[in-house]
Amino acid sequence: MCDRRGARLTGLRRQVLGLILDAKGPTGAYELLDRLRERRGAAAPPTVYRALDFLQEQGLVHRVERLAAFVGCVEAHGHVHEHPAQFLICRTCGHVTEIEDHDLAHALAAAAKRVGFAVTGATIEAEGLCAACAGAASPRTSAAP
Repeated sequence: MCDRRGARLTGLRRQVLGLILDAKGPTGAYELLDRLRERRGAAAPPTVYRALDFLQEQGLVHRVERLAAFVGCVEAHGHVHEHPAQFLICRTCGHVTEIEDHDLAHALAAAAKRVGFAVTGATIEAEGLCAACAGAASPRTSAAP
C-alpha cells in the first residue's frame, strides 16, 4: 500500500507499526520508545514521533486522544481501509474497541452542515463500560429453586 502511494515504509516505521499491532491495547509513544530501545538500542523520542506521524498519514494507525495512545488500523488480511475513526473506551479496564458506523459519520456531517460547517475528518471517542465490565458491575442474581 505504501509503495502504491509512493511512501517509504522504512524498517523503523515497520518496526513501530509491528509494536503497535502486537500490543494488547492502545500504546503510548513512550511505551513504544522503551520497547523500541529493547530491540534497537538507542532511540530518541523524535524518532518514534516521526514514525507515528508517518503511520497516521498512511492510515495504518489511529491516535486515541483520550488515552494519548495509538492503535493499529490494519484489517486481519493486511488491507488498510480509510474510514472515520470511532472508538469505545472502557473507563474501568481501558479496553478500546474501534467501530465503523457510517450512519454516525453521516449524522455528524449532516449536523455540521446545518450550521454551515464542512467536516473533513473526525475521530469520535465515547467513554463507558465494555460488556465484561458492565457485567461485573451488575452481578446477576440467581433465582432460588
